[in-house]
Amino acid sequence: MSEPTRQPVTRPGVLSLNIKEKAALYASYMPFVKGGGIFIPTNKSYNLGDEVFMLLSLLDDPAKIAVSGHVVWITPQGAHNNHQQGIGVQFSNNEAGGQARVKIENLLGGYLNSGRTTHTM
Repeated sequence: MSEPTRQPVTRPGVLSLNIKEKAALYASYMPFVKGGGIFIPTNKSYNLGDEVFMLLSLLDDPAKIAVSGHVVWITPQGAHNNHQQGIGVQFSNNEAGGQARVKIENLLGGYLNSGRTTHTM
């Protein structure tokens, strides 16, 4: 008898993140992830490696950033230090992922070196 094949879990829909303040963007950005990444609060269940598609609205910019990525961080419900439940998504290694990283880092500027706590570390 052969082992059943595991079907990949598909996650229909798009994760949206609307960040209006620089401090919130700093708390969500994951500069320690290769190519950049972002934490998205969600109570949906994801696994490491799941592919997700995101629409990001950042600060006062009316243009949304559409970018895909993979789940590299999971903060479960009831996490230590009252961290918010959600997932960290590494931006895909493509033009959209690179543009998202550059845009976020430009918006944050010197904030990147503040050493304040974030949603992930």
